[in-house]
Amino acid sequence: MDKLFCIMLFMIIGIAGVYSAGECPKSTPDMEAMKLLPCASAAQDSNAAVSKGCCTQVKKLGQNPKCLCAVMLSKTAKSSGVKADIAMTIPKRCNLADRPIGYKCGAYILP
Repeated sequence: MDKLFCIMLFMIIGIAGVYSAGECPKSTPDMEAMKLLPCASAAQDSNAAVSKGCCTQVKKLGQNPKCLCAVMLSKTAKSSGVKADIAMTIPKRCNLADRPIGYKCGAYILP
């Protein structure tokens, strides 16, 4: 029984380590991308209005530019039809004063 407990404990620590070692603490970019569902239309069309819910989520993620970048370039975002060049403009379109201006995100730079 003690061996089983130790194995389970190491597995839990290993899984937690994977999440905390990435760009997004305690999560993965794909999991965080799900929180940006209110941004779907704004991330596909630069003329679409950006909702308050979208701006709220982007503001939270923008506190960690590495995570925000990873989310916008994630597999989940790409498979949802997000256009990275348009998604990168959302923080500016939300008028976030503390956005990570000039942060290089892959081939893109946050304006």
